[in-house]
Amino acid sequence: MLLTQRQLLQPQLRERRGGSCAPRGRVRLVARCGPPSAPVNKGFSLLEWSNKVLPQGQLVGGVKEGWRLAWAAMMREMAPQSRDGAYQRPQYAFGGKIGDPAFPAEAGRYHLYLGNACPWCHRVAIAAVLRGHFRPASFTSGSSSAPANGDPKAGAKAGPGGGLAVSYTRLEDDPTRARRGGWVLSAADPDPLFGAADLWQVYDTLQPGFRGRCTAPFLVDRAVRAAVCNESADIVRSMDGLHGPWATDVVLRPPGLEAQIDDLNARIYSAINNGVYRSGFATTQAAYDAVQAELWSALDEMEARLQKSRFLLGDKITESDVWLLPTVSRLDAMYGPLFKCGRRRVFAGRDGAGGDYPALAGWVRDMWGVEVPGSAVQIRDTLDLDAARRSYHTSLFPLNPGGIVAAGPTAADLRLDAASGRGGGGLEEVCHSRGSGR
Repeated sequence: MLLTQRQLLQPQLRERRGGSCAPRGRVRLVARCGPPSAPVNKGFSLLEWSNKVLPQGQLVGGVKEGWRLAWAAMMREMAPQSRDGAYQRPQYAFGGKIGDPAFPAEAGRYHLYLGNACPWCHRVAIAAVLRGHFRPASFTSGSSSAPANGDPKAGAKAGPGGGLAVSYTRLEDDPTRARRGGWVLSAADPDPLFGAADLWQVYDTLQPGFRGRCTAPFLVDRAVRAAVCNESADIVRSMDGLHGPWATDVVLRPPGLEAQIDDLNARIYSAINNGVYRSGFATTQAAYDAVQAELWSALDEMEARLQKSRFLLGDKITESDVWLLPTVSRLDAMYGPLFKCGRRRVFAGRDGAGGDYPALAGWVRDMWGVEVPGSAVQIRDTLDLDAARRSYHTSLFPLNPGGIVAAGPTAADLRLDAASGRGGGGLEEVCHSRGSGR
């Protein structure tokens, strides 16, 4: 029930004196804001005395400008900037490829350092899965089982013939423990090559005195203890080009589609893969606005493609699908709330409402359902979305100084494992084959 102003003030206007009201001339107003409570921390209470010492406008303006300068400095450290405040992705130090004379194609010879939260690592993991490199090195087309006991890492630390065709270590993202960059090794998945505590130590072991960013993914030749590559696009090509009896017949760059793949990849990378980072790491409004227009236009194009065909370039998966999937699968949960890319949503809510890109959502679930016989890892295993969401919110300090993790959307909210309704998930149905030339 709403009360009148007089009723609200009546308890403060009455001073009990044997049941009578005090004389009007002696009325005392007492401000009350509810029952007594625990003390409230108001910081230095600057805004309560600001006008007596310093005009509030000057105080607020000064604090905002100081905070902005500190934030911009930290952003430049984390994400290099152009003069107009646009994010500039750094160059990579190692550019070798499997198949080069120095790096022959051999089972068990190569090791990947991959981070769950990282989309560039994710594209490498997807390519490795599709090509069968997370099968045991001893796998042949006549066998179909994963490593014993269902352990995807079983034997992965052994030499050639004893573990996975390409072994891997899952990194953790913790810049407070890392000596450079953010990637560290955990007790649950220690470094099998060098016993390193963080990725910097791996880099420094392979190239003593290394200067530069210690980025993942990182491909290492374990046989000669040499760095191969830390550029994700080149590692994807290495995964696609690595052949052996353990591997699938999948080809991600089928003959006749290379030019289309390269053109589409360029669009996906600039506007979408890097577009979300250019949005989140922009330090001026103009830089942010420009990339946002580019991002949503490109996603509209991808939606239109997937309304007409099952995958981006027809009815089979290509390298372009591998490039796009990591960003789209993270958009609602991470890039939306943290990188200011929340204008639209890919996935509908649990009630079926709210999704702006139904074809993209179905395509993600389609990719999630692909099965690679005998692989210790499937595409659905390449991303722990909830762990990645926590990592983004807690490790990117300049974007989220309080470290508060958004409640969602969670993996359960996005229903990534739901049926796509776009077809079956067998390799022969969804992938181009080297043997058939399709």
